[in-house]
Amino acid sequence: MGVNMRVLILGGYGNFGKIIAQRLSSIASVELVIAGRNIDKAKLFASKINADAMLLDAKQKNIASILKEQKIDVLISTAGPFQGQDYYVAESAVAAGCHYIDLADGKAFVCGITQLNELAKNAGVLVCSGASSVPGLSSAVVNEFLPRFSVLKKVMIGISTSEKAPGRATINGLFDYCGKPIDQLIDGHWVKRYGWQKLVYHKFTEPLGYRPLAACDIPDLTLFPRQYKTLETVSFSAGTGLKLTHYGTWFFSWLIRLGIIRKPQRYSRWMHKAASLVEFFGDGRSGMHVTLSGLDHEAKPLQLCWELIALNNDGVNIPCLASVALVRKMMTGRFSSVGAMSSMGLLTLDEYLEELKGLTFTTHLKEL
Repeated sequence: MGVNMRVLILGGYGNFGKIIAQRLSSIASVELVIAGRNIDKAKLFASKINADAMLLDAKQKNIASILKEQKIDVLISTAGPFQGQDYYVAESAVAAGCHYIDLADGKAFVCGITQLNELAKNAGVLVCSGASSVPGLSSAVVNEFLPRFSVLKKVMIGISTSEKAPGRATINGLFDYCGKPIDQLIDGHWVKRYGWQKLVYHKFTEPLGYRPLAACDIPDLTLFPRQYKTLETVSFSAGTGLKLTHYGTWFFSWLIRLGIIRKPQRYSRWMHKAASLVEFFGDGRSGMHVTLSGLDHEAKPLQLCWELIALNNDGVNIPCLASVALVRKMMTGRFSSVGAMSSMGLLTLDEYLEELKGLTFTTHLKEL
C-alpha cells in the first residue's frame, strides 16, 4: 500500500467520524486514533475497530504537543459545525508537522483556509478544508467533463438526501444560512437568494424521480467562479427525500427570514429529534446531480447532467469518503501537494468513485 500512517480522527465516534474510521480501519497500514471530548465514547468505539482512543478537545491549549507526542501523521477533524470556528486545530496540526483534513461545509471557513498556505508550505504539510461532496466530488465531476466544452457557462449542483437523520452539528450548520441571504452568480451577476428557499424540482434518474430542492450556501459558490473563469452561473440546491421534512425546513426558513426566530440553533435538538422520528418513513434513497452547460468545440450548445443515485441509506457515506481517498492517495505516493487549500480538484472522479466501492450506488450521464 505504501507508507504507514498514524491517523487521528477528531470527533471519531460521531456520525461522520465513525464512517471514516470504519473505512480507514480496513487499511492494514493505517494506525487509527479515535479522539474527542468524551473518552468513554472514544474508548467504546475504538475497541470495536482495534484503534487507540484519546481524550482531546478542539479548544484545549496543547494540541500541537499532543500530536507530536502521539506521532500523528494526519489529523481528520469531523468536529463541526465549522461555521464560526477559527483555525486553531489546523494551525496546531501544522505546528506538529502533520497533515490536516476537515469535512467543513461552511463557505467562509473553507474559502478562508488559504490564509494558512504559507505556514503549511513551510512545514511541508497539506491543510485541506471541505473534504466532502462539495467541492471534492462536485469539482471532480466538472474536471472530468470540462474537456468536452470550449466554453463552460453554467454549473448547477443539487443534492437530495435520504431521510437518515443528520447529526446536530449538521443541523447547526444548516441554521447558519437557513432563511438568510446567500450570494449566487446568476447570468453573470451576483444575486441574493435565501437559504432553503427558491424551491425547484429536479428529475433524477429512477428510482428517485422528482425531488424538491432549495437554495443552500456552499464553498463552490465562491470557489468555482475563481477556478472556471468563463462561468456565468453557479448554483447549488439541496433537499430531503421526505417532503414533510423538506417543506417543514422551508417553513422554518421563513420564520428566520421574517425575524420571528432569531436564534435557530436553540431548536437544533428539537429538529434532530423530529428528523429521527420520521426517519422510518424515508425510502433510503439519495441523489446528486452536477449539470454543466456551455458550448462544445463546434460552438454548439452542450448540456450534460451527471448523476449519482445511492440506495439503502448509503448516501450518508459519500461526503465522508473524500478524506479517506485523500489519505489513501498520500499513502500510495500519488499525492504530494503541500499548502492550505480546499478539496477542489484534489481528487479525480475515478479516485472518488473508487472509494465508494461496497456502497449501493449508480452513476449516470445524460446529454440534455
